[in-house]
Amino acid sequence: MLGRLRRWARGIRRDAHALWLAARDPRTPWPARLLAFLLAAYALSPIDLIPDAIPVLGLLDEAVLLPLGLLLAARLIPAPLLAEFRARAAAAAARPVSRAGAALIVGLWLLAALLLLRWLRPWLTGVGRFAPCA
Repeated sequence: MLGRLRRWARGIRRDAHALWLAARDPRTPWPARLLAFLLAAYALSPIDLIPDAIPVLGLLDEAVLLPLGLLLAARLIPAPLLAEFRARAAAAAARPVSRAGAALIVGLWLLAALLLLRWLRPWLTGVGRFAPCA
């Protein structure tokens, strides 16, 4: 059951990416492009129509409304184009993650933190102008 749910979620993510590709492709009919753009932007956006903090309704948009919108948009896109977009989205998801890029980003964050600590050191040790009076 859990494996089936994971496959469904991966399919939703793949289809959202495929719709994003369809929205940017001039071969896609304009009503499908508009709907695909709106759905992909909503699916990939951190902002929800119904906040997730609301117990049951918060997950309603991701669990029901978004898949229904994806199905509608998929029906508006010609089948050969949709298959191409899905293949491109699946290929993008299967690409390996760059460990060197991740290490570079982590290194930059550590360097920034060290420089910030060095800059704040006089105030943290009580030597700076905001030092408490003794």
